[in-house]
Amino acid sequence: MEWLLTEDGTPTFFHPSYGEAYHPRQGALLQARRLYLEKTLTHLHPAPRVLEVGFGLGVNFRAALESALLRGVRLRYLAVEKAPLPREALEAIPLPLPRAEWVFREILKAWPEAHFRGPWGELHLLFADVAQAELPPFWASAVYLDPFSPRANPEAWTEAVLCKLRRALRRGGRLATYSAQGAFRRALKGAGFRVHRVRGVGKREWTVGIAVGPPPAPGR
Repeated sequence: MEWLLTEDGTPTFFHPSYGEAYHPRQGALLQARRLYLEKTLTHLHPAPRVLEVGFGLGVNFRAALESALLRGVRLRYLAVEKAPLPREALEAIPLPLPRAEWVFREILKAWPEAHFRGPWGELHLLFADVAQAELPPFWASAVYLDPFSPRANPEAWTEAVLCKLRRALRRGGRLATYSAQGAFRRALKGAGFRVHRVRGVGKREWTVGIAVGPPPAPGR
C-alpha cells in the first residue's frame, strides 16, 4: 500500500484493491473529529458507546479516545473490520493525540487480539464482514459508518446492513458517514433513520441519520 500525507498533516494509506485511500485528502484526523466525533455528539456523551464499521487505521477510535480521556469518561468501542491491517501499518500512522497514542501503542503490542480493556475503557474488534457480524441490540450511542465507498465496497452500504446497524443503535442515537449518495440516503431512511444533510469539509455534504421509532424487524 502507498503511504500518503493528507492536508491536515496526518498520514493515511491508499488501498490498491479498492482503488481508494483510507481517508480524504483534506485530512484523516479532521474527518475523524468533525464528522464522526462531533456529528454523532460522541464528544459530549457522558458514557459513549461507539459502533464503527471499518476500523482501518484506527484514526476514528483514537480521536474518540482522546476526547473521552480529556473529559475523564470511559469509552466503549466496538469495531467491525473485514480485513485488519498488520501491526506495522498501524504503527506507521502516528497522530497528534498524546493520551490516545499512549493507549494505542499498548494495544498494538498485542495486535491483532480482539479485546482490549483498561482504565480508559474497552475496545472490541469483530474481524468479519459487517453483513455477517452479530451486533448487540440497542447497544451503541453512535455509529461510525466508515468503510470504503459505495462504489468500491457496495456490500457495506445495503439496506440490510443499515437495518442491522439501526437495531444495534439506541433510540435517538446517531449514525454519521461521509457518503452523500442518493441511493444510500434512501436506504438509510428505509432502515428507520431520520436523514439529515450536513455541510461537509472537502466535499459539499455529509450524512447524519438519527434513530427514530422502532427498528426494522430482523430479516430485512
